[in-house]
Amino acid sequence: MTLHPALITLLNVFLLAYATYAVGVARGKYGVKAPATSGPEGFECANRAHMNTIEATVIFLPVLWLAASYSPVAPLYVAVLGYAWIVGRAWYLVGYLQAANKRSMGFMVGAIAWAGLTILATWGVVKQMMA
Repeated sequence: MTLHPALITLLNVFLLAYATYAVGVARGKYGVKAPATSGPEGFECANRAHMNTIEATVIFLPVLWLAASYSPVAPLYVAVLGYAWIVGRAWYLVGYLQAANKRSMGFMVGAIAWAGLTILATWGVVKQMMA
């Protein structure tokens, strides 16, 4: 039951590591020395993509694990939504690294997957509370 959520969590760690690496590369490419968090647009896109991915992770991982633990539907649905979130966030990150206007579709995929997991988690937790 927890293999897929564990793998999805690990993939999220790799995604965050890549986002961190991309900011480091952008710092070198654009000459933005730490601790500065602003600079040319290319750096700012990399930095915001990284920060936004961290922010999204904070609300993604709890609902992933709550849905995996309590959802009344088959675990496959939770896994599919979790993998969809990873794909969406990776798409978002890669798009944002290219240009700010290329992040929208990845954002939508991730947001829909997150919403689905949130519904499953809420449904499962409320069902357990009512039992």
